[in-house]
Parts: sequence; C-alpha cells; structure tokens
Amino acid sequence: MTLQPMIALSDVSKSFTLHNQGGAVIPVMAGAALKVRPGECVALVGASGAGKSTLMRMIQGNYLADGGRIVVGSVDVARADPREIIALRREVLGHVSQFLRVVPRVPTLDVVAEPLITLGAAPDAAHARARTLLARLNIPENLWSLSPTTFSGGEQQRVNIARGFVHDYPALLLDEPTASLDPTNREEVLTLIEEAKARGAAILGIFHDADARARVCDREVDVGRFTPIAP
Repeated sequence: MTLQPMIALSDVSKSFTLHNQGGAVIPVMAGAALKVRPGECVALVGASGAGKSTLMRMIQGNYLADGGRIVVGSVDVARADPREIIALRREVLGHVSQFLRVVPRVPTLDVVAEPLITLGAAPDAAHARARTLLARLNIPENLWSLSPTTFSGGEQQRVNIARGFVHDYPALLLDEPTASLDPTNREEVLTLIEEAKARGAAILGIFHDADARARVCDREVDVGRFTPIAP
C-alpha cells in the first residue's frame, strides 16, 4: 500500500515585489510540485539562488505563496490562517534552521524542552527528553543551565537540532543540519535523522553535504526546474 504524502506541493508560485525599486516584481518560482511520504527524506538541490530556502519558508508559512497548494498533513499552508499555522508548527511540522533564535537568558534545558511542554507534556518528562538529546549532541552538562545565546556557533546549532528533534514531529524541515559539525556530532545528527525516518517522519531538507545527502535522503528534487523562464 502506498502511503499518502505528508507534505504535498502542487503548482506553487512565488514572486517578490521590490517596493524600494519602483515596485519591480521578481518572479522566483512557478509550477513547483513535490511530495514527501512518511518515512521518506527528500533533498532539495539546485544552484545558489534557485529557491531552495524560499520553498522551505513557504512550506513553514513564513512566506505566502502567490498560488498553488502547500499541504502539510491536512492543512493547506498557502490558505491557512495564522492560528492554523501556529498549531501546525506546534504539533506537526518541526523545523531545524541554521540559526538559533531564542529568548535571551532562558536556560538551554528549557529552550530544548519547551516544544514538549507547550504540547502539554509534564515538565519532568520534557526535561528528561531534552537532557537525553543534549547529551547525545555533546553539549556539556555544565552549560545546560545557561542561555545558549552565549554559546559558540556550533553549540548553538546542536541546541537547535536538539530542540527540533525533541518532539516526534510527523514532518520535519531541515536546513543544513550537518553544516560545520565535527565528525562525531555529524554522525549523531545523521543517526537522529535515520531514527526519525524509521518512526515514519516525512523529512524535507537542504543538504550541501553530499555524503550526508547520499546516506539519509531517498531522492532529490532539483528546485532549479521551478525557476520561471525569463521572457
């Protein structure tokens, strides 16, 4: 039996209007279509500027698509209201970005546990799960009570990954999850991705690390083929 896609895009288009340049309209994407099924990891590939990050931001709801459908679970992100998108991010669609954005002075342990607590998990259980991930990602225990805003870039990246994997999201967006990691932590992140696939998560990611892409991704989608042809 073929599983229904967890992420499905059809005929998605996007342009940007440059208001500070006379309202010039720059088309960046047209006819974008892809599907990601449970237990599958799909890599977005293409040259720099092809629209990989733009596509990811539309799926997350940060950018509004000009047209088409972006269905995650049962929600069409292209037409959903803000409350639906917030609920989707809380319960269904996890995201690991390249940059950690958190409230200053919040301890690292709380930063990682927060998605579970928001879903109603008992704080003790949420913190236990957070401890497990922080330990796996080699964040020293003496840093867990400190704000990650004081950490190095690599440490912040690993905190971001721990936060993204703390809940068993049915769908995950990963933006360069292994970038700049040492071999030990790179291996741990790839293992986390494999574990997420094994439990049935649908994963869409940008992986410039070709070896990582070959290991965890089932197939590739070239975003360049969705670039509008210049008149």
